[in-house]
Parts: sequence; C-alpha cells; structure tokens
Amino acid sequence: MGITRKRMLTLMGATAAGSVAASVTSPAAARAVTGLAAGIPDAHVLRRDVCVIGGGSAGTYVAVRLGDLGRSAVVVEAKDRLGGHTETYHDPATGGTVDIGVVVVEDDPLVHRHFGRFGLELTALGGFGGDPAFVDFRTGRPVAYTPPAPTALPTYADLISRYGPIDTVIDLPDPVPHELAAPFADFVQKYDLGSVVPLVFNYGQGVGDLLGLPALYAINLFGQGVLRNIMARSFLTTAAHDNSLLYERATAHLGDDVLLESHVLRVDRSGRGVRVLVATPEGLRLVVARKLVVTCPPLLRNFAGFDLDATERSVFGQFVSGAYYTGVARLSGLPEGLSIENVAADTPYNLPPLPGLYGLNPTGIPGLYNVKYGSPKPLPEAQVRRDIRAGIERLARAGTYPVRFEELEVFAGHAPFELHVSPEAIAGGFYRRLNALQGHNNTYYSSAAFHSHNSSRIWAGAETLLPSIAA
Repeated sequence: MGITRKRMLTLMGATAAGSVAASVTSPAAARAVTGLAAGIPDAHVLRRDVCVIGGGSAGTYVAVRLGDLGRSAVVVEAKDRLGGHTETYHDPATGGTVDIGVVVVEDDPLVHRHFGRFGLELTALGGFGGDPAFVDFRTGRPVAYTPPAPTALPTYADLISRYGPIDTVIDLPDPVPHELAAPFADFVQKYDLGSVVPLVFNYGQGVGDLLGLPALYAINLFGQGVLRNIMARSFLTTAAHDNSLLYERATAHLGDDVLLESHVLRVDRSGRGVRVLVATPEGLRLVVARKLVVTCPPLLRNFAGFDLDATERSVFGQFVSGAYYTGVARLSGLPEGLSIENVAADTPYNLPPLPGLYGLNPTGIPGLYNVKYGSPKPLPEAQVRRDIRAGIERLARAGTYPVRFEELEVFAGHAPFELHVSPEAIAGGFYRRLNALQGHNNTYYSSAAFHSHNSSRIWAGAETLLPSIAA
C-alpha cells in the first residue's frame, strides 16, 4: 500500500510530502508522521469500528457484512474502483461485455444472497460454441492431443475430503501430512490421478508450476467447492454478463465509507485500537478504529508504514508469488467460435511450459478473444504484452491459422497471484502460525492467501472471521 513521491507531491505539497513519504523508512520520520496526524482537523478524522485495507473481493464483502452486523467500517482502496481482480471490458462498438478477471462464482446460498442483496440475477455460465483446437504456442503448430476424460475425479474428491474445507480456511492437521507439502506431481502419481491434471491446470490458471508446487496449493485452488460445481456443472455468472456490477452497487451502498485512490501511509496499533493515516485525493485523513482488517496480499512490501512486530514480519516474509495476466485481444482470421488451447507434445500431461499463454477463447463478440497468461513469478507487464502478441503471431507464421493480431483492447496484470511458501515451511507449521495472527494486534486478515483464489471461497472464509471482527 505504498505511495510514490510524485503522488505525495500531488496530494500534499512538497514540504509535507517529504515528511510523510519518508515515514516508512526511519523512526525519526515515523515520529514526524505521528505529529502530522495529530494536527489533522477533526473533520478529517474518520471514527469507525473497523478500518478495512483493500477493496477487492474480501474487503468489499467484509465491509458490507459488518454493516449488517451493526458495525461501521471504512474501506481504503488504492485503485479508482472496488472489485480487485473482478474487471469487465465494455465493447464500445457493440455494447457487449466481457468479464476478464473473475468469470464465475459457485452455486452457493451465500453467493446468491450476496448478489441478490444488490438486485443482481445469476445465471448458468454459458459457452460460445466451437470445438477446441490444440496448439503449442511455442511453435504455433498443432498438437495431436485429445483431453483425457477426468475419470479420477471421484477418487480425487474422496482424497481431498480428508483435509476438510482447506479451500475456505487453510487449517491443516498437525503434524502436516507429508503428501500436502510434497509436489503435486507426487500426489498425482501416488493416487493415479493423471486424468484430472489437465482439468486442474486449466481451472487453476495463475497457479504457476502446478506439478512442482506443493500439493496443498492444487487442493486449495481445486478444492471441494470448485469440485462440487464442476461435477454438477453449476457455475454461475451475472445475467448481465458483467460481474463488476456487484462492486459498482457495493460502492454506492457503502457511500462515503469508501476511500478510492487512497494509500495507507502509517498504521499504529495498540491496546486502545488502531490509527491509520491515509493519503486521499482530497488530502490526508486519519482513520481511528477499534480493529483493522487487511485484505491486500500479505507481502512485506504491502506493509510499508505498518507497525509490524517481529512475529508478523517473520510470517509474511516467507511468502512468494506467482502471476496471472488477462485481457481481451482483437483478432482477425480465426474461424468463428474457435477456442485454442495451449498444450505441449513433450511434457508430462501435455501441460504447456510457463510463462506463456493458456489459450484464446471467443467472447461472443465478433473479433474479440479472451486471453489468459500465467507465470511462476511476476514479470514486467510490457514483456507479457509482447509475449502474448508473439505467441498469437506464431500461429500465422507456422501456417496453422491466418490470424492477424490487431490490438489488446484491455489488459490487466494480476500479480502478485497465488502466494505460497516452501515445502519446509508448510511442514514446519507455517499455516498454523499464519492463522494465529487473526486478531493479533487488533488485526484480522481475509484474502486469497488465507482462503483461496476464488471469490465464493473468500466470502465463505470471511464469514468465519466476522463474529470476531464484529465483537
């Protein structure tokens, strides 16, 4: 939640900016910030029960539900909108919409209630015609490949049920079973689950090196909630095909309790509560609250200005992340309704090496294709854009399809994505220590790192925390 010096100059003027921007790096500057906060006019002090940092799926849900429970909350969000990974492209030519971030939600009573309170109807997810084609985007050439029928799904479902809903809260047995910390490839081989690997890979886009990561992360992402909806074919989306409507209406519902384009400069927590100094487009605001809820990815760089203690730094400092990128490309020359999936002829289970494209999928709007790209680690977005174009243009150079890349109509980087720790950390009780931070220093955490990269599971996980947050 850091802020650049240029942004500070815009918000506050050069003198104040120098003091506050330095606050995240030195004790002396920190004292300067505390003094500055003390001079904020009372009209700019926001007194709430809870301060929520981050206005994505988790932060928005928590703020709305706290209101239901009779508690006041303010949301601090760095972007100019709520919604996080939920993004929707509006095509100016046709008026059509394409969800490019969060595409589906689970058929679950909690999900229906959350959308329903904002007057949003849910409908079964529909496809856009055509049989898939299989191409190696490294060469642009077709691959003779037939996806296996996922006959091992019932076995997989039985196996993961042993560990409970770890797609909602990552609460692991103690000691942690070896197979959860070992690579997912070992889990697959041990239980003969090869037929489900391509399905897990394609659903779990953004997970990175699926086979090399500890099995915990595959099971967390492709968990019991997802599995129920896959087997029942019950995934949902909004009837308007615009999932961002949820957050537009939540923004209106929360009103002045949303601070957009705002950045946390300083967090002080004590037995008396929390004080959060925030730079907003209208100037400095001081939030005084009983409790804090953090919903941004818990990487140390996102805690600049926080008064983290040694325990918090030790836990959060172990996370590393993958990366996921998505967008809408305007293409010509492809057969109507064609989906192209990236596969490899020379890899286990034909999984494509990453970083690289997952594939191209028609959007239902002529000429527009949804593009997804994954990487085991964050990459410069300019590099990803170039790689997306290069992969598509290889199809034409190889003579596979006479496709022409026109432009990326919209592009979004979702990095960091899929935070994870080492096998040794998992086996050593990392998630026990992570969950023990709930309530520590008047602070609670709700995000994909604590639940799963799945809005439905994030909301279910937040529900387990709300009684303590609202108490």
